[in-house]
Amino acid sequence: MTDLLKLPVSSLKLQISQTDYSILSDNKNTRATNILGQERAQSALGFGVAMQNPGYNIYVMGEPGTGRLSMITNHLTPISHSQETPPSYAYVENFENNREPVAIELPAGQAQVFCKDINRLIDNLIATFPEAFESPSYLQKKTAIERTFNQLYNSAIDIIEQRSKEKNIALFRDTESITFAPIRDNKVLDEEQFNQLSQEERDTFHKDTEALEDSLGDELIELPQWRRALVEKNRQLDNVTIRMAISPLFKELTDRYQNIDNVITYLSEIKKDLGETIKDLFVQTQSLEGVSDSTKKQLLKDQYQPNILINYKENTGSPVIYEPNPTYQNLFGRIEYSSDQGALTTNYQRICPGSLHRANGGYLILDADKLLNSPFVWEGLKRALKSGRIEIESPYSELGINTVTLKPEVIPLNIKVILVGSREIYYLLQDLDDEFNEMFRILADFDYDIPRNADNMQAFAQLMKQQAHDSGAKPLAESAVISLMEHSCRLAEHQQRLSAHINDALEIIGEANFLCKSTEIDSSDIEQALSAREYRNGRIAQSILEEMLDGTILINTSDSVIGQINGLTVLEVGGSSFGAPSRITVTVYPGSRGIVDIEREAELGLSIHSKGVMILTGYLGSCYAQEFPLAISASIALEQSYGHIDGDSASLAELCCLISALTLTPIKQSFAVTGSINQYGEVQTIGGVNEKIEGFFKLCKGRGLTGEQGCIIPQANIRNLMLKQEIIDAVANNEFAIYAVANVNEALELLTGESVGKKDNNGEYPEDSLNFKAISRLKEISDLGHDKDEDNNEDEAES
Repeated sequence: MTDLLKLPVSSLKLQISQTDYSILSDNKNTRATNILGQERAQSALGFGVAMQNPGYNIYVMGEPGTGRLSMITNHLTPISHSQETPPSYAYVENFENNREPVAIELPAGQAQVFCKDINRLIDNLIATFPEAFESPSYLQKKTAIERTFNQLYNSAIDIIEQRSKEKNIALFRDTESITFAPIRDNKVLDEEQFNQLSQEERDTFHKDTEALEDSLGDELIELPQWRRALVEKNRQLDNVTIRMAISPLFKELTDRYQNIDNVITYLSEIKKDLGETIKDLFVQTQSLEGVSDSTKKQLLKDQYQPNILINYKENTGSPVIYEPNPTYQNLFGRIEYSSDQGALTTNYQRICPGSLHRANGGYLILDADKLLNSPFVWEGLKRALKSGRIEIESPYSELGINTVTLKPEVIPLNIKVILVGSREIYYLLQDLDDEFNEMFRILADFDYDIPRNADNMQAFAQLMKQQAHDSGAKPLAESAVISLMEHSCRLAEHQQRLSAHINDALEIIGEANFLCKSTEIDSSDIEQALSAREYRNGRIAQSILEEMLDGTILINTSDSVIGQINGLTVLEVGGSSFGAPSRITVTVYPGSRGIVDIEREAELGLSIHSKGVMILTGYLGSCYAQEFPLAISASIALEQSYGHIDGDSASLAELCCLISALTLTPIKQSFAVTGSINQYGEVQTIGGVNEKIEGFFKLCKGRGLTGEQGCIIPQANIRNLMLKQEIIDAVANNEFAIYAVANVNEALELLTGESVGKKDNNGEYPEDSLNFKAISRLKEISDLGHDKDEDNNEDEAES
């Protein structure tokens, strides 16, 4: 039976021969992609992209390194190129309320052109003004307006002057005032001469002067109205002059953008506002006489130049944007500030776009974990998708932190969001967010591995060669591609499946190229790269192996011991995993405590491991305790284990060890066992089988291979074997062995060298069988407990 359970060399690893490789060597002209298989995910992605109804955003679920982003970009790129290019957007000044900038929509390719046209308009304004105010026509009209005012003013003064002459009083006009002086003998008296006049003459002069001043006030009572009329006529003249000067400048722009309502509206608003702006900048005043044209141009640009938010080139299709850092500002845009004498100021020119703006009208790809780790982003994204608009605001305003002085006009949002994340995040969002399923109705689920069929092998070979070419590495030999394929099957832990983690194989090509000394990369270079990687990550594994070899960690690989067995475990540290044997011991004694899991009692055994131990009781009861109560006390421990333990892959070893302790039958320590069981003793598949075997093999090799050592694994795990060549060579030389079992009985016979036994017609096992010993021992323990109960009852009756 032992030979029947022993696996041949051919079962220990997928072997791809050069003949098999012929299906891979057909060179196709099509360029390889980073996607292998994943038909289900590609179909879901295609449906989600084609579905234009609201809520059909996509969640791409899978593990990093499986080509999720490559699949998305490869699928979207040709689709986006065939789609209509979305419009461009720019923010401009709101002349009625500068705290609420206006968004204008322009056809694709027109935003930059419009910006240049406004810049050219500003240049033309500087060239036109102030020359327009210095033209003969303007100056003539301005002089006429001033002449009319002066005539009215002079007429009023002339009347008063005539009256003053009649009273021998002279009237003097100054720039800002009018004064009177007495006249004697046709001469104007100065102050000294005036003081020499008699008191009566001086009083008469003062009286006449007061009367003249009253008359002057009556004549000039309408002077403020004359001045207002003068200012109004000058303002009208300036406005007419400005309109006439700028009208030709705007006519060309109006004709060019007559079909774009937003632009026409903005141009009309500029024309309205330019009246005051031109007078402020170009009418020469003392404060602006020294202002240069460059300064004036910058002032005009700050006021009228559009702030291009998004400018798509014409006929480039819809955008495909990947945002690697989806913070709130990176996603929704931001408003920048500048410090002006200690105060923070801003304007519409400091509005910056976010990824939603850049992807508007197309597709936005986001990492789900990064999105959820950024404050306020998830809720903000949901609001934007539900409302169909992008609003630039500060998320901190709700917390009472006022950081926004502008409220830009919202922009319509038409976008397909693609979230890329793990399964855990997807199910978490499903459970905790009721709106998630309404907004992300499409799930593109990536497989962990893909079938190793002819098409996928062909695609894999093409991809590996293409990667070597694109990365500048040396060409791959056929043997190198085969080694990479075998490594991919090892990652998938299946001889008939390739790992979906393509990036791992692509990284190995780069490492092998670095180590390669010839003109092409062959299998030896791939194996060297894998060995170098294992060595770099193997410090802890080597340390544990050395402690086993020097006896610090107690593991036997020879002799036979009752109640002791070598289990197999997998340890994961960082990005690497390795296998190592672990001693399991069991003690059995009369009592009713049942099977005690010391790991669970010490709170080191996690739920799945505890479940595996509990199954042992079910097996013992089902197999051995049908005619008497199962009254047993047993303790199971993983020796020298000081960390948390999970998984049920030790349950087969624990059961064999329990039966060994129960029947006092020694177990061969040259074996290591892995496998889980059910309550009927059937051995079930486990994970990490390759690492577990290799861990025990290293220990046996370190102590010296005897030919008696080996590993016992579940029969269902044969297809998962992708062992290293040194183990295969040892098996071929009968120095090591791998056994596959389907049930507990097969494992027990291998471990003890004794027959388990089969029931005869009377339902009894042979006396020399392990099952007979187990039943006998359990019945003996049960009887001991029964006798003890009777003695206790008699003592109670006598008392």
